[in-house]
Amino acid sequence: MTNQFEQFLQFLPPDAIKIVLVLFLGFLIGIEREEHKAAGDSYSFGGVRTFPLIALIGYAVALLAGNQLVPEILGFVVVGGFLMLSYWHKLRSKPVPDTPGVTSEISGLITYLIGALVCGNFFWIATTLTIATCLLLEMKDTLEGLTKRIAPQEILTFTKFMLLTAVILPVLPNRPFGLFEINPFRTWLIVAAFSALSYGSYLLMLATKGSGIMLSAVLGGAYSSTVTTVALAKRASHMKRPHLFSGAMLVSSAMMYVRLTVLVGIFNRSLVMLLAVPFLALGTIAGMAGWLMSRVPDGPTEEIHRQFQHHNPLELRTAALFAGIFVLVVVIMRTVLLYVGNRGVYGLATIMGITDVDPFILGMTQAAGSATALSVGTAAIVIAAASNNLVKGVYAYAFADRRTGMRSLISLAALALLGLLPLLWIWR
Repeated sequence: MTNQFEQFLQFLPPDAIKIVLVLFLGFLIGIEREEHKAAGDSYSFGGVRTFPLIALIGYAVALLAGNQLVPEILGFVVVGGFLMLSYWHKLRSKPVPDTPGVTSEISGLITYLIGALVCGNFFWIATTLTIATCLLLEMKDTLEGLTKRIAPQEILTFTKFMLLTAVILPVLPNRPFGLFEINPFRTWLIVAAFSALSYGSYLLMLATKGSGIMLSAVLGGAYSSTVTTVALAKRASHMKRPHLFSGAMLVSSAMMYVRLTVLVGIFNRSLVMLLAVPFLALGTIAGMAGWLMSRVPDGPTEEIHRQFQHHNPLELRTAALFAGIFVLVVVIMRTVLLYVGNRGVYGLATIMGITDVDPFILGMTQAAGSATALSVGTAAIVIAAASNNLVKGVYAYAFADRRTGMRSLISLAALALLGLLPLLWIWR
């Protein structure tokens, strides 16, 4: 059957298949616009015949123009002129307050270009443009509803982030500078990756507003387990739910191990090969233990909803602060390696656990395997994570009520000790 079909295709003129494809792609856009026109009660441009005809015009003009671009541009201008007349007629047929959209006319221009692309053998691009156009036209209500649900400041923040990553990041020099070998490109790439991962968790937290404590612990742990622990501890200070909140803090620390595994894997594959198994095992154990602890009844109490929010991790100040801390940590770490050696790195890892361990661990992904051995980098990351767990236990004890604080301190201290066990295998 396949051979017969191939023989049949050989008898067709070379441009026959192209014309069929042009008609099909134009018909897809036309049928979508026909449905839109049928749903409305006023004038709307085009349908199942008009759009295939526009696609054929684009194909014919491109075929006659050959390799010359000017005739194709003139054809585009002529088609655009007819579409402007259509939009002018639409404006006159509707009341002034009800300004009509221009999506049908823009779709006509895209249809013209699709015909020209098929003539130039850009089949994949033409098909992709058609599908994307149909999806955007069909998802009008969904997309317009999305703009109402997203706050304007969120859109502005994300736009600034895209400016710093998609525009500025590619032009940064990708080579080390100075005595401490600071690479501007890799430094900002690390900031962008960390911010993007945190932003994903932040958006999920916004989408699940009003959800329970355990979900907040999971998403908050993917954002920052230290911040989440402090927030949960403060929330628990006036709630009689010690098992729920102490279990949630443990789950938050479990997510820290998952987040660190992802971040290390992005920037140092050799390092993640050593850390993935123990870190994911620790995350699984802590997560299951925290969940089981949260299931222990605390007596008759009312349902608790999340009442805390994290700051947007894509704020420019946050990103700039993280970049500054990262560079400072790299400088300190390389200085310690130069003058103190491996023991100094282990001590620095312990100290860094008091705050946020992400800058130190991401800095270690750049040093391990080059400035220091992989085993040293692996051990330093293990120590930093364990130190951070112990410090979070102290935070929980300080901010929560005594019952919740004591349970959290014991469980997080136990996780810290358990988190040091991989050192037996690394240092053997």
